[in-house]
Amino acid sequence: MYFLYSLLLTLGLCALLPFFLLAALRHGKYLAGLGERLGGVAPLNTGGCPVIWLHCVSVGEAQAARPLAQALLSRYPSHALVVSTTTLTGQQLAREVFRDSAAAIFYFPLDWKWTVRRTLRSIRPALVLIMETELWPRFLRECHALDIPVALVNGRVSERSFRGYRRLGPLIRRTVNDLSLALTQTEGDAARLRALGLPAERIQVSGNVKFDVEFAAGDQALTVDLSERFGLGDGRSLIVAASTHAPEEAVCLAAFTRLRSESSSAPLPRLLIAPRHPERFAEVAQLLEESGLRWSRRSAEALESDRQGEVILLDSIGEVRAVYSLAELVFVGGSIARTGGHNVLEPAAAGKCVITGAHTFNFAAVVHDFLEQRAMIQLPDEADALITVTLARTFRELLDDGDKRRQLGQRAWAVLSCNRGATTRSVEMLAPLFQPGLPIKNWQPTAETSATHVKPQTSNLPPPSCP
Repeated sequence: MYFLYSLLLTLGLCALLPFFLLAALRHGKYLAGLGERLGGVAPLNTGGCPVIWLHCVSVGEAQAARPLAQALLSRYPSHALVVSTTTLTGQQLAREVFRDSAAAIFYFPLDWKWTVRRTLRSIRPALVLIMETELWPRFLRECHALDIPVALVNGRVSERSFRGYRRLGPLIRRTVNDLSLALTQTEGDAARLRALGLPAERIQVSGNVKFDVEFAAGDQALTVDLSERFGLGDGRSLIVAASTHAPEEAVCLAAFTRLRSESSSAPLPRLLIAPRHPERFAEVAQLLEESGLRWSRRSAEALESDRQGEVILLDSIGEVRAVYSLAELVFVGGSIARTGGHNVLEPAAAGKCVITGAHTFNFAAVVHDFLEQRAMIQLPDEADALITVTLARTFRELLDDGDKRRQLGQRAWAVLSCNRGATTRSVEMLAPLFQPGLPIKNWQPTAETSATHVKPQTSNLPPPSCP
């Protein structure tokens, strides 16, 4: 079975080779870390300390893993942490956020036996933690063969992913059975893992660690820097379009232009666009160039005119969270485009009014909670021409109604605060994997770690009313 899997993986990579080469020539996207992807990770010398290997696919997982990594190192100070990523953007962010805490940061190996074994020989992990959902059959099989426990943390299996996994038949059953433990965001995720074949005794529902988002001192310093450079917070309302995909930039620009043309009072609002993928920065810049609006970009040399621009292009990685506190409205992308949406919790943590499109299947449980508490605005599923009008109207109504806007932001913050604690629960649930011989089924949560709601962190917003 694994030979056939490896053969199909090889044939698939060969078939996609022209695409990879083209992307590499344009963006350097797949050439980055090629040696490490082939198992050429430098041997790790931790002075005999056991190694925790934390794998984060991309930017979202790396951001979410920050409090978890901090909590693990605080509880297990004799361990060393290493972090791997799959994407270039994830690698760049990981090198920034884990630079003081990780002994090594590298690319995850391609899922062949020889590449996986090379990497495992170099890292020699005592434990592997995989953020969210990265079920690579060969990697999990090799870890199992070497008695290296592997845990899925903040596990998420959407209905869409579940249908895809089920097509793999016996392979996916064997793959999930190589997991030592799965900590899932919701009971629905746990049920789907059970249906894929993972025994119930190896599944715990920990909640979503993304609710435990915190803004570090570096984020605050960046907020000040961006505010001063672009003249943010000068009385002009800022709309942030975060993690956007095509055609969302065009939709937001059209809605923004319509909003400004219909506004009868000054000062007029401004728009900041943060595309999800760096390879699209040039494409979005060209769109702005053709829009007729005054615009500036983060990556360019700072100019006095940056403070007067109508649109700002945030063509950087990992900085959008620093501008949420400066915004009046935040549209979270990947939700008009049919990509499943992105993280609404970071703008909620800033107490901001959040807007999404209709396609949020990657965050279905989170969006459901927010909508149930009237803590966000979700747009209908409409064609681009119609959604532009709807989005412009939504912008205008919320900018004109300060009370409604603030109430939405406060309720969003309350939903987030009432669901904190997954990081603490996850660390407790992982304890048996740090204690050889203690069966997972014998672990019992304490009253603190099993609570659905925990005390929220300090905020200048009013205390939440948790159901």
